[in-house]
Amino acid sequence: MLVLLAIVALLLSGCGVTRNDDDRGLHRLRMMVPNSPGGGYDLTARTAVKIMEDDDITGRVEVFNVIGAGGTVAMARLMNERGNDDLMMTMGLGVVGAAYTNGSRIKASDATALAKMIEDPGAIFVPADSPFKTVQDFVAAWKADPANITIGGGSSPGGPDHLFPMETARAVGIDPRKVNFVTYDGGGDLLTALLGKKITAGTSSPGELIDQIEAGQLRVLAVSSDERVEGVDAPTLKESGIDLTFANWRGILAPPGISDSAKETMIKVLEELHQTQGWKDALVKNGWTDAFVTGEAFEQFLVDQDNRVSSTLTELGLL
Repeated sequence: MLVLLAIVALLLSGCGVTRNDDDRGLHRLRMMVPNSPGGGYDLTARTAVKIMEDDDITGRVEVFNVIGAGGTVAMARLMNERGNDDLMMTMGLGVVGAAYTNGSRIKASDATALAKMIEDPGAIFVPADSPFKTVQDFVAAWKADPANITIGGGSSPGGPDHLFPMETARAVGIDPRKVNFVTYDGGGDLLTALLGKKITAGTSSPGELIDQIEAGQLRVLAVSSDERVEGVDAPTLKESGIDLTFANWRGILAPPGISDSAKETMIKVLEELHQTQGWKDALVKNGWTDAFVTGEAFEQFLVDQDNRVSSTLTELGLL
């Protein structure tokens, strides 16, 4: 259907989303989130939607979560909505990885690529009362007994929260195959496990758990960016003597089979979002790096990420 084209044309001219012609009723843009509330995709989606609504880029946008298999269930739904141009979905490295580890034949590059929005460093979290005060403390215990150190992440194997500790292990001399990794379906479930002491440490992006960091519930041992993250009192891995940088990313897809004009209109909405002061403020607040890319460049990026994840999982013996 071509609902979104008509909707956005009205929105960009300052009109609301209600269509009065032929008494067809109210049509809304939808934003699907491929994991649980409180996760990184959820935070990205709800931040983007609020700004789009507040700045009158769109009218009301329905945000909904489709949970399961690290984003694979949501990807299947996206593909099943072929041709529907009223739907966007946040996604990222975790969704790419989940397709491989869950045996799905669907790849992110099979959908309609709209925009890569942000990059996000990884971070190593522990509960505030953890005995590990520094990343060096943590690594020393990890190297001494990898099986006894349980690391949780809010993505499936192949996703950022999994690839980050695997690459960290390799950087400090631990066989990645010996890492005791537990998968959670998003940052919300990961937070529950951390605070409930079900795992030793967690890996995620700083912005995903920023409220708990600021509240003093969690301590960040290190971040994986080149420079320290504003608002997070933690060194980089490189500062701590670990030669590694690592970045997650998040972007937005649409179903396959939409028209070129519908795709262009969706991208225009995201370009307007990207230019707002609200989005610029959100980048700073959440520790995100602006990585806005659209069109053929994002399409090629998705193909490259498929190859990256496949190669890494093969090296780890997971494929």
